[in-house]
Amino acid sequence: MPKTKQLEDFATQVRRDILRQVHKVNSGHPGGSLGCTEFFVALFQEVLDRKDDFDMDGIDEDIFFLSNGHISPVYYSVLARSGYFPVEELNTFRLINSRLQGHPTTHEGLPGIRIASGSLGQGMSVALGAAQAKKLNNDSHLVYSLHGDGELQEGQIWEAAMYASGKKVDNLIATIDYNGKQIDGATDDVLPLGDLKAKFEAFGWDVMEIKEGNNISAVIEGLKEAKSRTGKGKPVCILMHTVMGNGVDFMMHTHAWHGKAPNDEQLEIGLAQNPETLGDY
Repeated sequence: MPKTKQLEDFATQVRRDILRQVHKVNSGHPGGSLGCTEFFVALFQEVLDRKDDFDMDGIDEDIFFLSNGHISPVYYSVLARSGYFPVEELNTFRLINSRLQGHPTTHEGLPGIRIASGSLGQGMSVALGAAQAKKLNNDSHLVYSLHGDGELQEGQIWEAAMYASGKKVDNLIATIDYNGKQIDGATDDVLPLGDLKAKFEAFGWDVMEIKEGNNISAVIEGLKEAKSRTGKGKPVCILMHTVMGNGVDFMMHTHAWHGKAPNDEQLEIGLAQNPETLGDY
């Protein structure tokens, strides 16, 4: 229980970071960031077998690729608070000449970032390349990727999904942030995704679900279960059910906060619901 409380406090601070980052520059994507907070905390604090010192090659360690790069606020917060770069640098989010651009990029040399992302649909292909490289290098570590559910409307995802199973890339765990919302509304209204579990299974994947994607313990348990399924001839897909805007009541269960920053009053309400735990930057 003490460890769970520690991780929950970590997540609460990350939500504060997300709100403060997007508010300061009146720009960014808080909804999906808040919805994936528990996933990022679980992954970087508990699940990834990662080195303390970052290098682009990622040899002999697990590596992660964010495909839906617009949720950079949560990524930056967790990277900073996991020791990749100074937490104070979160103050520079989306500013000119900052390393913390709206969509993660690599030419700024930001520790933790291995690809530029945000042009949706590409992350699974990149993760596949890295996973196959690990196999060629006799590196037994895993590759993790995260995708938005609206992103699955991109055709490149399904080309990659077909390739992954066809080439038996079984050291890849792809997680889908399954919140049912995208920038223009509900996924069912924009372009229905249908039965995602059946679709990925038809493409030859081992598919599992995390029903409580905003419960830190459930996410950790699910990620560890996914890890146990690797190395058996199939790539692994996690359908992770989350709530967009989780942790800030007026942002939850709506697509309205996909890409909108809170004003001063809304920021204070959101921060009051997520009290400071690890110290603000």
